[in-house]
Amino acid sequence: MTDSAPLKALADNGVSIWLDDLSRERLTSGNLQELIDTKGVVGVTTNPSIFQVALSDGESYSEQVAQLAADKATLDDAVTAMTTQDVRDACDVLLPVFEATDGLDGRVSIEVDPRLAHDTDRTVAQAKELRELVDRPNLLVKIPATVEGLPAITRVLAEGISVNVTLIFSLDRYRAVMNAFLTGVEQARERGKDISTLESVASFFVSRVDSEVDKRLDAITGEHAETATSLKGKAAIANARLAYQAYEEVFSTPRWKNLEDDGAKPQRPLWASTGVKDPAYPDTMYVTELVAPGTVNTMPEKTLDAVKDHGEITGNTIAGTYEESSEVLDALERLGISYSDLTAQLEKEGVDKFAKAWEELLDGVRSELAKATR
Repeated sequence: MTDSAPLKALADNGVSIWLDDLSRERLTSGNLQELIDTKGVVGVTTNPSIFQVALSDGESYSEQVAQLAADKATLDDAVTAMTTQDVRDACDVLLPVFEATDGLDGRVSIEVDPRLAHDTDRTVAQAKELRELVDRPNLLVKIPATVEGLPAITRVLAEGISVNVTLIFSLDRYRAVMNAFLTGVEQARERGKDISTLESVASFFVSRVDSEVDKRLDAITGEHAETATSLKGKAAIANARLAYQAYEEVFSTPRWKNLEDDGAKPQRPLWASTGVKDPAYPDTMYVTELVAPGTVNTMPEKTLDAVKDHGEITGNTIAGTYEESSEVLDALERLGISYSDLTAQLEKEGVDKFAKAWEELLDGVRSELAKATR
């Protein structure tokens, strides 16, 4: 619940508000519960970068680190124990939301080791392990939408494990993700799983698209410079809106209807990376311009507060925009900005960024474990 008109309007328009952050401090201080109560938060997403920042606050984790050191836990096991405890506790905080929404919201995501992004079998194995370790019905296991991640998504869903597919940048890959989802639910049904309990979101990244496109537009000079300038800040929203168009198409097919008749829930588009990087742009634009029913917007707290304070929610801002959005991407191609090259680069950078954050997380925990054994 929330008394904020913009946040209430978001929810009323079918957008689930999730928080893109988690830490031990948020849990022990009651802050997460406060955000649920006052800002309408109904879910939580985490990623390696978020945990790297959270675990750098050694004080919050000192008691657990001391116990892990005394137990002579390996580095990987220590990191897993610390991150899964936070996610398990967050799942418990959000359980009433999960129950009140029949499993639609109240979800908490944890990502497989990002170093496994190109290893299908090990991704599947770790997804199963995370499900067992967290042991909560409202868990979502995050799997990156790499080529190797696609069969892992299907296999994990077929096991009856709910999935958050992450690092989606291109429309073609998003369609492949939806196909992997449908195949996974079909296989789960064949195995006798209760598919009504399967939940999935597809995390389509937003702000990083503008950051890279704007950089390329700024490099264009001469006769096309004016056109390039006019396109700044438009690519990310156009791309996400066209993703919603693809979602509408796929989830109106006979193939989907067959699954829906057996109780399946659609894989919702989740707008990720919604913090605005360029101060020249409105700090709420990746929320207010992507309002449509059946979506999730996961926000860093700074963006959540901005929407609460001055967000202008004017109803569905995706319907009726597909032609205009296609023209934005076509105009970029005419300027020599290749969509396929752009999205491939963003995916690679996304995987690399999370892998680097994970390595930094390991280094930090290694240091804390060493201190605890002195």
